[in-house]
Amino acid sequence: MQPDHPSSPASTTQPAATPAKSPRATKAAGASASVCTDSTIEVAKGQDVAVRMYGRKKTGQASPLVVHFHGGAFTTGDLDNGCTVATLLENVGAVVVSVAYPLTPFPQPVDTGYDVLKWVHRNRTKLGGQGALVYLAGEEAGGNLAAAVGLMARDQSHPPLAGQILLSPMLDPCVGTASLREATGNATGCKWAEGWRNFLRCPRDAEHPYAVPGAARRLAGLPPTLILVGDTDPMHDEALAYAARLEAAGLQVTRHVFSKTAQWPDALLQTGAQQECPCAAGAQEQFRTFFEATRSPAPS
Repeated sequence: MQPDHPSSPASTTQPAATPAKSPRATKAAGASASVCTDSTIEVAKGQDVAVRMYGRKKTGQASPLVVHFHGGAFTTGDLDNGCTVATLLENVGAVVVSVAYPLTPFPQPVDTGYDVLKWVHRNRTKLGGQGALVYLAGEEAGGNLAAAVGLMARDQSHPPLAGQILLSPMLDPCVGTASLREATGNATGCKWAEGWRNFLRCPRDAEHPYAVPGAARRLAGLPPTLILVGDTDPMHDEALAYAARLEAAGLQVTRHVFSKTAQWPDALLQTGAQQECPCAAGAQEQFRTFFEATRSPAPS
């Protein structure tokens, strides 16, 4: 696999911007009720990806268009686990395409995400309105995938991105940061360590920037980034380390550490209305401010 180059699950096939839709109502933890549609999009001939779409195009205005990746430590998780973050994004005016990426080793999840990003960009006017800007977002393992797809888009010089939003991103395969050790305590098992073992097929994969974007040597050219993390979050240290590296590369970075988030990142993966997501209102305010700050059109 080329160092700067990095396929897809299926449901039912539909071409281009007219995916098969199955409406459903969801109530994400800490968010208002949302109506979303489950769809299957054809990202390439014979290549289908299941997605869940939140929000609708608004007449006469462009909405932020977000490609979103759920968490699950690379081993579990599905579109239901992405409803909390996707609905919080929808509640501030975004149209969200949440991706059912395959829970398989690298590179297939990243390749699938990049294929969906290209599809969304091709259909951006139909999905988000004339002039809609495209963003990436993800929580936990999904934050890793969002960051990786951002690197791919930069290396391919397409599609243009207005920004990326990473919530408690899972970026360090060494799983040895102080914040993670403190969160796991004396536990003999660690789901994030197990997740990295499943995601990386061999030690050499850990050297690939698309597998471990937190260790990428070249960060210049990435879009503005919003990083959200909890003060007692296991991902606290690796998320802020990545933010510092992006800043050192001269990039626009906004970071915010929420207090009283003992349940992050797990609360971000709640399905339905299991319990209110800590800092839901604060996260929405961060999203809203970030979208406002990045409204300048990205190159087409």
